[in-house]
Amino acid sequence: VEPHESERAGRFVRQAKTECGIHTRTTFAGAPHGGSLVDLMVKDPADIKSLTASAVKTIELNERQACDVFCLLSGAFSPLTGFMEESAYNSVVKDMRLPEKQLFGLPVTFDLPEVDGINKGDKLLLKWKGQDVAVLEASSIWKPNKVVEAKECYGTSSLEHPTVASLVQEIGKYYIGGRMHGFELPKFGYTTQTPAEVRATLPENKQVVAFQNRNPIHRAHFELLVCAQKDVKDSILLVHPTCGPTQPGDIDGLVRIQTYEALKTETEKEYPMFRWAYLPYSMKMAGPREAIQHMIIRKNYGATHFIIGRDMAGTKSTIDGEDFYGAYDAQETGKKYSAELGVTVTHYENMVYVGPEEGYVQD
Repeated sequence: VEPHESERAGRFVRQAKTECGIHTRTTFAGAPHGGSLVDLMVKDPADIKSLTASAVKTIELNERQACDVFCLLSGAFSPLTGFMEESAYNSVVKDMRLPEKQLFGLPVTFDLPEVDGINKGDKLLLKWKGQDVAVLEASSIWKPNKVVEAKECYGTSSLEHPTVASLVQEIGKYYIGGRMHGFELPKFGYTTQTPAEVRATLPENKQVVAFQNRNPIHRAHFELLVCAQKDVKDSILLVHPTCGPTQPGDIDGLVRIQTYEALKTETEKEYPMFRWAYLPYSMKMAGPREAIQHMIIRKNYGATHFIIGRDMAGTKSTIDGEDFYGAYDAQETGKKYSAELGVTVTHYENMVYVGPEEGYVQD
């Protein structure tokens, strides 16, 4: 039997039997998504000069786009080698899978308000605050159906969902897909690390529990981290918050980082098994599907386990305050795809303080 293309790419490396006896493909814990980390950085200065000279247009990135560029160039979005082309976009929107059938939670697209003068095959120089960060080689240009994208990815087309509102009102009408050629990782005013850099700090043969958060860290979060690290025996705890744009009303990323730095300073002697890194990622507030996106990113950073708390990546109506997703929808979706991704979901209820004797317990 000929292996599927995605198997040859290294995605599937073993089989497991489900409760009903049907075999399903799974992947080994710790392996990057797709089998290896993607490296899109151009090493030869002459090649950088040639690519820059061949660009027909220069585009200044916004922060959301710069975060996507970082995740692509660094390998955080492995196995992607660039912004999704139309076929990959449609496949991910509809089925949450790339054309090669690899799981991917949400589309990764480059948007523009207009594409006049841009043709397939053109090279676009991408800049971020004065940096020449990459060249995008346009191989696909299209006008997406944003209603379909909203319903499939966010479960609603209501403008009461903050990201759906942004999709309609702010994000450009056209998408461009194609391979990326990286010159320099975007800089954001705080220290960032690539998946390869974080993996280099992790001890061999230890399980790695990753914690994602878009908010300032507080005491209940810390108690959850301690609990998770103890639950997964002999493990490393990777504290890996997102620090890019999020929904309106959330606290600024640079302020959020200060809370993590303070906690890191207070606890690093007592908890040497903790690792700290910051991710430039633009939150989509897509609930269950974004939980899968976060699992894939942390898998690329070396995680074998991923903490999913109550209402991960959830949001509320901007009109009546009602939740768009169930409290544990993200946990259930994460568990559904856990074996395929090779990432164990470590899930917890709310941590609540019950007094000085018992401290924090799960609600």
